[in-house]
Amino acid sequence: MNDHFDRIMKVAERPSPVMVKGAGSWLWDRDGKRYLDFVQGWAVNCLGHSPRVVLDALLAQGAELINCSPAYYNEPMAKLAVLLAEASGLDQVFLCNSGAEANEGAIKLARKWGARHRDGSFEIITMHGSFHGRTLATMAASGKPGWDELFAPRVPGFRKVPLGDLDAVADAITPRTVAVMLEPIQGEAGVFVAADDYLRALRALTEERGVLLIADEIQTGIGRTGRFLGCQHAGIAPDIVTLGKGLGGGVPLAALVAAGRVSCFEYGDQGGTFNGNPLMAAVGCAVVATVQQEEFLRGVVSNGAYLTHGLETLAGERGHGEVRGRGLLQALELQGQDAKKVATAALDHGLLINAPRPDTLRFMPALTVSRDEIDQMIRRLTASLS
Repeated sequence: MNDHFDRIMKVAERPSPVMVKGAGSWLWDRDGKRYLDFVQGWAVNCLGHSPRVVLDALLAQGAELINCSPAYYNEPMAKLAVLLAEASGLDQVFLCNSGAEANEGAIKLARKWGARHRDGSFEIITMHGSFHGRTLATMAASGKPGWDELFAPRVPGFRKVPLGDLDAVADAITPRTVAVMLEPIQGEAGVFVAADDYLRALRALTEERGVLLIADEIQTGIGRTGRFLGCQHAGIAPDIVTLGKGLGGGVPLAALVAAGRVSCFEYGDQGGTFNGNPLMAAVGCAVVATVQQEEFLRGVVSNGAYLTHGLETLAGERGHGEVRGRGLLQALELQGQDAKKVATAALDHGLLINAPRPDTLRFMPALTVSRDEIDQMIRRLTASLS
């Protein structure tokens, strides 16, 4: 069958299966093969594939109002803004469509604040290995190896330091610095966790130096680590938080959330045709209402510990390396095996996993994953490693 896949722009290496159906932790291709999905759209489907709560929200809101243009208020937009402000402890919310768009907005907002309140400062300190998106500015902000050479000339104004090195941050702050931006866990780099003590010290340093702290919670937010936000494990409140991926539970939805004192956009500074549309906002409300329940988050913590134990047991039996991560964002470091080849073998065994580094496998299951599904994943991974 000629499906005209050659008409799809080649921006990613994709395997041959064509996915046609999803339910919970499972995907089916058009040949009827079933896959246990521990990628979930890169932590996007936080409630699994086609969850009832998302379907109900789409149906109910779609029958009322899909899009009225961002030139007007709508009720789901307001409701979601309140939910996110309360869950984050911040004040103002800008709804958008992707994590990259949210991070681009955070960069713009920080620079606007620096122009107004810090004598025109504009530089942002980011971390080696970080990933903030694929727009020109977010690529420049990212510390992904090799990206410095792409799409020149690159957007200026970003200084990179090693994650976890507080002295390096302190040395990098100058009168031109407006903010420090980081992920509580660097997912794309291979799941490297910023220690709670480091985050607390970084918050104190930024306050002392009068610069903003931006937490990129695109991958770590919406319950992924067992708290609503990853930075909440450290008990800190950033000035700006960005959300995406799991916020929409599978639909395109993201948010820029900021403290009131930082929210200095003027009319026309920020916008977007689809931003805050009621259909996506209604889904976001349903997702947030589900995830922020204490019982739900306790389940993420419990199943995260169960996943850690399973991976550590496997690593010990097979002579592999450390298990990194928190909650249901975890990685296994391999010894003597190519992670990409293992991920390809796993596909044959009906398991979807991700290889962000040549020596690392990443696991991002639905937050609703069961222990039986975790056990099945371990068995299929064991076969793939063989």
